[in-house]
Amino acid sequence: MSYLYETHCHASRCSRCAHSTPAELVHAYHRAGYAGLVLTDHFVLGNTAVDTSLPWEAQVRQYQEAFLEAKEAAEGLDFDVIFSIEHACEGTEYLCYGITPELLLSTPEIPIMSLEAFSHWAHGHDVLVIQAHPYRWEPAGTPLRWDLLDGIEVFNASNDQRANDAAHAAVLPGKILTSGGDIHRADDPRIGSAGIRLPYRVHTEQALANALRQNHHRLHK
Repeated sequence: MSYLYETHCHASRCSRCAHSTPAELVHAYHRAGYAGLVLTDHFVLGNTAVDTSLPWEAQVRQYQEAFLEAKEAAEGLDFDVIFSIEHACEGTEYLCYGITPELLLSTPEIPIMSLEAFSHWAHGHDVLVIQAHPYRWEPAGTPLRWDLLDGIEVFNASNDQRANDAAHAAVLPGKILTSGGDIHRADDPRIGSAGIRLPYRVHTEQALANALRQNHHRLHK
């Protein structure tokens, strides 16, 4: 038996480009047969719906509130909701697995960190840095910062085939590969077309990061 998880989706509370609430996403993925989802809303330097003029704690709490709303919607469904962010840095976006609101609250310097500094910070806290949708905007052949990455999203259901093919071709041995829907609305017909399958359930941010780190997953695409 395997358990299907969405690794990349956005809700309207914290992602400006999204059209569905956290609760609506939970119910849509549950109906589609997923065991859980990772809520990867756009963080403060990306296409966020959070008011970035607020103090740092208030910004982070808004991300946490969206996560808690999803968790509440999942109660009684036997469905896992895991916190994450999609962090924009130096013109590219990164999915951060193993990150928590508590870690974010303790690090208000994140918005001014270089990619190198952010990567070192993440790895010092057992957070994985996965490049989201490589080659969506970059011309084929643009080198990835493999020295700072744990892996890349080799299948993104919202990417065109060219971009996904380029991501597959760029993979280095030993790096983590992920698949995600990059879903922004609960009625998206691509729900069900992407994610990862695990031989066991993961209930926490660190459990997900450990499963990916140990390559216990296989890609669903």
